[in-house]
Amino acid sequence: MTIAPLRASAAAMNRSFPLPAPMRRALDLAAIAAESGEVPVGAVVTRDGEIVAEARNAMRGQVDPTAHAEMVAIRLAATRLDSPRLDGCELWVTLEPCAMCAAAISLARIGKLNFAAEDPKGGGVLHGARVFAQPTCHHKPEVLSGIGETEAAAQLQAFFAARR
Repeated sequence: MTIAPLRASAAAMNRSFPLPAPMRRALDLAAIAAESGEVPVGAVVTRDGEIVAEARNAMRGQVDPTAHAEMVAIRLAATRLDSPRLDGCELWVTLEPCAMCAAAISLARIGKLNFAAEDPKGGGVLHGARVFAQPTCHHKPEVLSGIGETEAAAQLQAFFAARR
């Protein structure tokens, strides 16, 4: 089985600007991550349109290789909702989640994943492991990619260009 995520078309994005508030916040969090020397990725968990949790990459600052924005946001949301299952929640993230984060999204039972930029090298949703397409994946969220892609990609390119 292949996962065919919905893709936000350029025309649709032009009609829907400004970006949805959760993605706008995720992009702002990504910028804060970059300012502190972290790879610029931000994540926001919402339920019924309200922000439940938000985070940015913090692997260097927390000295924790699992402190990806998605993982931190999922942990915070689970604590705030007092449940390991985030049924009815949406995750908004600026970069395609890696395999670790995709597995956590599945385990948390997040209903919808919205992400900005694809990650051909490290992504685990449309690329690489394609976690949601595996027969062992018990929960497959709805996936929408490309929301805020231009800004997210520019943040990432600027971050890595400054380090080369």
